[in-house]
Amino acid sequence: MSKSIKIIAALGLAAFVAACAQQAEEEYVVVDPEPISTEPMHTGKYK
Repeated sequence: MSKSIKIIAALGLAAFVAACAQQAEEEYVVVDPEPISTEPMHTGKYK
């Protein structure tokens, strides 16, 4: 086979492998924010 046919076959194979490769999925991390201040606690007594 000539060089040009070999080069075209190699490029086609490389394109096929690249197209079939699995893409990495993005990972999502959800973090609940901490409260800015705490609520006052009920002591049961009037102040």
